[in-house]
Amino acid sequence: MLNSLFIVNTSGDVVLEKHWKSVIHRSICDYFFDAQKKASTPEDVPPVISTPHHYLISVYHNQVYLLAVTTSETSPLMVIEFLHRVVHTFTQYFEECSDSSIKENCVMVFELLDEMLDNGYPLVTELNILQDLIKPPNFLRSIANQNERVLSFVPPDGNFRLLSYHIATQK
Repeated sequence: MLNSLFIVNTSGDVVLEKHWKSVIHRSICDYFFDAQKKASTPEDVPPVISTPHHYLISVYHNQVYLLAVTTSETSPLMVIEFLHRVVHTFTQYFEECSDSSIKENCVMVFELLDEMLDNGYPLVTELNILQDLIKPPNFLRSIANQNERVLSFVPPDGNFRLLSYHIATQK
């Protein structure tokens, strides 16, 4: 179904690209950029663009385009629905689906896309299942910050003694 996914901002920069079957060069986005220049607003860009060898299917959300590239005829509605699921998942994970949040969490974006698509075909799109497979960033940050916490305990009698111990190892 999907050969590649490009995440593009409104200024025409490719923020992120992911390929499944074969690497499709970024120049394929030029067809999309031409259509974007012809449109009066970002919402007016046609969602499906046919090129000589590819089909470009896009969704616009919060100054970001998700641009799916296919080499065969695929149901555009299914791809658009999947791209909306991706936007919803990113919004739930990063609190917003924007250029900056995608750049800040690019590793997690790749992990989510790997779980959501298998060789270009939708696999796991339910948010609850994805959250079981890949913990949201807040959970990961709390685990990473546990090493920075210092626990202290002062005994009630104020008497401090150092205890030494040895761990017995089995041979």
